[in-house]
Amino acid sequence: MAKLSLKMIQIRLLLVSLIVLSLNACSSVKLTNVENVCQIFRDNDDLYDAAIDMEERWKVPLQIPMAMMYQESSFKEDARPPRDYLLWFIPWGYKSSAYGYAQAKDGVWQDYIRITGNSGADRDDIDDALDFMGWYIRQTNKVNKISVWNARELYLNYHEGWSGYKRGSWKKKAWLIKVANKVQHRAEVYGAQYRGCSDSLDDSWF
Repeated sequence: MAKLSLKMIQIRLLLVSLIVLSLNACSSVKLTNVENVCQIFRDNDDLYDAAIDMEERWKVPLQIPMAMMYQESSFKEDARPPRDYLLWFIPWGYKSSAYGYAQAKDGVWQDYIRITGNSGADRDDIDDALDFMGWYIRQTNKVNKISVWNARELYLNYHEGWSGYKRGSWKKKAWLIKVANKVQHRAEVYGAQYRGCSDSLDDSWF
């Protein structure tokens, strides 16, 4: 009888493990078209909820951080910068500490946690990543007087930091200016798309 009970317990533990693995697989939603912000939100309700929360909290139009996130991580939760190599072939860490959806570096992420009090924030959590981006954009507006609608200049601040932007470090980086222009264009496209689908997204949410 005792052996049977032990076997039943093992079977139940196995079933629980299979269920957990199944739920984890389901929670990793594949985005079918990252060129269209409406489809992104239809594919991932959590991302839509996080974008709305960010917009309401920081008064930042959601298409701005969405365009920046596309550029930084392509909406991958565990995105990292390229690896560094020792003697050209031995993996030796990463080129920076940037990590997660927002590609936030260790130092500025800790500043965000300290200032906002969001002590449990994780860079691979979409809610926290978008809230961080909203916070950073709002701080950029205060520090360098950049409009929260100006995706190009906001991205340059995001990439170079507030002091680097003030010094004009980006001016000698033609590649970075091209990327910032791409972010501006994507933000405009995302904004136009969102204006055309926001009502239907809200209706489907309710």
